[in-house]
Amino acid sequence: MNTAMTSPYFNPAARSWRTQPLREAPVTFHRSLPGYAPTPLTPVPTLADELGVGEVLVKDESQRLGLSAFKILGASYAIARALSRRLGVEEALPLERLREELGAAATLTLVAATDGNHGRAVAHVARLLGLPATIYIPPGVAAEAQAAIVSEGAELVEMALPYDDVVAHCAAQAGEHTVLIQDTSWEGYQDVPQWIVDGYSTLVQEVDAQLSEWGLERLDMVVVPTGVGSLAQAVVHHYRSTQHAPSLLVTEPVVAPSLTTALHTGRVVPVGTGETSMMGLNCGTVSGIAWPVLREGVDAAVTVGEEQALAAVKQLGALGVDSGPCGAATLAALREVAADPQRRHLVGLSDDSVVVLLSTEGTAANPKGRQ
Repeated sequence: MNTAMTSPYFNPAARSWRTQPLREAPVTFHRSLPGYAPTPLTPVPTLADELGVGEVLVKDESQRLGLSAFKILGASYAIARALSRRLGVEEALPLERLREELGAAATLTLVAATDGNHGRAVAHVARLLGLPATIYIPPGVAAEAQAAIVSEGAELVEMALPYDDVVAHCAAQAGEHTVLIQDTSWEGYQDVPQWIVDGYSTLVQEVDAQLSEWGLERLDMVVVPTGVGSLAQAVVHHYRSTQHAPSLLVTEPVVAPSLTTALHTGRVVPVGTGETSMMGLNCGTVSGIAWPVLREGVDAAVTVGEEQALAAVKQLGALGVDSGPCGAATLAALREVAADPQRRHLVGLSDDSVVVLLSTEGTAANPKGRQ
């Protein structure tokens, strides 16, 4: 029996919950990567006027380290941590040094399950390190996304299974010479997923610095798309451990409401999923390490449908922001909340609020969003 829930969820106590800052700053590692630069934080005054808020700014991840999605932040840091540990070092060594230390005789293979962006990021880092990679995918991944993974030199294996089952199969491949780099956790597999989450913290650290550059010393809401919950976990952890305490709104597809269902029921409940252009959010189970953080620190969760997400892709594109369906889902979610006076009140949204939308992919990462 499918017990999925899609009605909005609100937690008035979320902004009072606090956690501890990260001990290590992954941004230091990311600055060592070739081509690193902060991605744009773009003000969109047209949206602010339309939605009745003070500022809407879009964190545009359509060009992140040569790829078209944010996933490289988590994958690169986690791979560096995992391989550094194999060398006896408990920190993320720069990729250039890792390649030297591993040497030409390295027999390691990186493996991951993906619906597109995470797998390409893993394959890309493997290529930079001179290592082979095997990437497993479920049906429905766009041909362009598959080609992008193959272009990195990875072996691509398509399986006639739902995403969660592909993850389980991929996990069974891990061994002495095979390093699993997966962005969801389960019992006995938590270090790598946590390093991926930690790597995503660079994104919100950039946001804080960019807001300061804009002269905006306040931040009232951040809107985050969520699949297994890793990016949302990073965002919640960051903003519940800093002086900022913005409202945190998460969104996912109507056909894959794993987090919304968990928040309503108070526990992780695997849900069935359906077809959606929001491929990166089409996940049926919340990551185990993400769940306690999301349960306590998320202010609100709303689900969005296909027409809403694709309309948001089109509108953002017309306003000069390249956003695929997963990223544009944040605009659809904000519109859902902003249009209702009671929901605005529940999340503290007012006519002078500063809102940041995390647009996690460009249309090159997910061609299904192109009109």
